[in-house]
Parts: sequence; C-alpha cells; structure tokens
Amino acid sequence: MNEALSEPMSEPLKIAYSPCPNDTFVFDAWAHGRVPGAPALDVTFADIDITNGMAERGEFDVLKVSYAVLPWVLEEYALLPCGGALGRGCGPLVLTLDGGSGADLAGKTVAVPSERSTAYLLFRLWAATEVPGGVGEVVVLPFHEIMPAVRDGKVDAGLVIHEARFTYQDYGLTCLADMGEHWESTTGLPIPLGAIIAKRSLGAERLRELAEAARTSVRMAWDDPLVSRPYVLEHAQEMDPAVADQHIGLYVNEFTAGLGEAGYAAVRGLLTRAAAEGLVPPLGRDALAFP
Repeated sequence: MNEALSEPMSEPLKIAYSPCPNDTFVFDAWAHGRVPGAPALDVTFADIDITNGMAERGEFDVLKVSYAVLPWVLEEYALLPCGGALGRGCGPLVLTLDGGSGADLAGKTVAVPSERSTAYLLFRLWAATEVPGGVGEVVVLPFHEIMPAVRDGKVDAGLVIHEARFTYQDYGLTCLADMGEHWESTTGLPIPLGAIIAKRSLGAERLRELAEAARTSVRMAWDDPLVSRPYVLEHAQEMDPAVADQHIGLYVNEFTAGLGEAGYAAVRGLLTRAAAEGLVPPLGRDALAFP
C-alpha cells in the first residue's frame, strides 16, 4: 500500500448531500467524526438538482447525485459502490387531482423535480409506452413545490419523489402511476435513485477508503438508530418524525451498504435504456467500474 495515500487528509473533504432523512441517517456517524480513520467532512446541504449541477461543474470532492447525471460526470468522478439509494417499492409517483391513466397526460403540463434526475428518466421511459403522443410541457420545480402546484391547478400532473410518497393524499391528490412499479415489472431490477460519487483525482486508494467510510457510517446508523435521530430531525424541514422513519426505512437498505450485482445491473440497465431513447449519452464500457 502507498502509505502517503492512507495518511489523513490535511483539509476536510468537501461533500454535498441533501437534508433528506436517508442522507442524514447514512452520513451522521461520518459527519460527526465517529467513523474510525475516516477523513473529516465539510458538509453542504443541497437539493439533488443542485448537487447534480455541482457535479457537472466539478465542484466538491464527494457528492450525492442522481444516477441520471452519471453519463455527464463519470470522466471526473467515480461511482462509489455504497451510500446511495436504490430499492424496491420506492419509485417516483405521477400525481393528479383526479387520477386517470397515462393516456390522459397526452399534451398536458407536468411538473418534475429535475430533467437530470432518475425520476425524470423513469418518467420518460414510462411515458414512451403509456402516453400516446407524449406529454406536453415539462416544467422543473423544487420537489416541495410540486404537490401544491398540482393541487392549485398550476400544472396538470406532478412527478414526486422523497417523502411525497407518504403525504400526497394530504394535498387531495391521486396517484396516476408509480414509476418504480413500472420499472420493476418491466425489468425485474431494483430502482436506482441516488448515487454517491467522488473525484477520481483523489486516487484509487483514497476512493476505496471513502467507500469503506460510507459503508461503516451506514452500519453504525443501523446498529444504533437513535444516535442519528437529532441530526435527521434537525434537517428534516419540519417533517413528521414518523414520516422521517418511513423515509429511512424505504430508502436505506441492503443496496446502501453495497450495490452488489443487482444494483449495478439496475444502474446500467436504466442508463442503457435512457441512452437508447436519446435521453442521456451512452456509457463507456467500464464507466461504472470502481477502482
């Protein structure tokens, strides 16, 4: 081993992830210096659409981003094999005021959280087969503004993520379609949502250390969930604690500790299908390989 690479970093790693409960739960131990030997973190909180842009500009050492942005950033960043969000039964939803079917969205206005999000790719892959003629205008809104916009009639439908799965009925909305259910039924694969990436310039040995730090942080959170609770609720934007617990239970799972064969198959499957539809650039053969 190159000893210079395993020495502590002189400056904290600049990392950006969302204030959502799954991210604060995953990174609590690492962010608070409880992971033995892990580098210190300088944390910035930002919504996924912001971190996607940061990655495209090469900002920050480590970022939580959407899997959908990987084709644009993998030359500079490596995908870490842990710490992210994949799963089953956790996909984005298309919401309307009065339900309906995919055909009812033809020519309609749909609000989405980002055009560089996994949610958007899943939506476009679904719409390609379920919305004859395609949707009309797509508008990008911060995810917390989407349900009010649908409720108030500012848009015809909204693509929602995160805890909106548990709260949309409070807005009088109906689920028209579950993007994750469509993905799982047509591919058999888990749903790839958010990824952890780190700059390749840190070096292979350092990247492996970061992956191990993320994995250890996840396991420490599982071992004693109450330790992370203050950090989770501090940043949960007035979310009901019970909803925060549901959020963590859904998005932090075995794929967070390690992508595994099924996780990598899901990521490559999503991006390959999206590239075939012209939604993202094609991936290089070894683009997802971890050093």
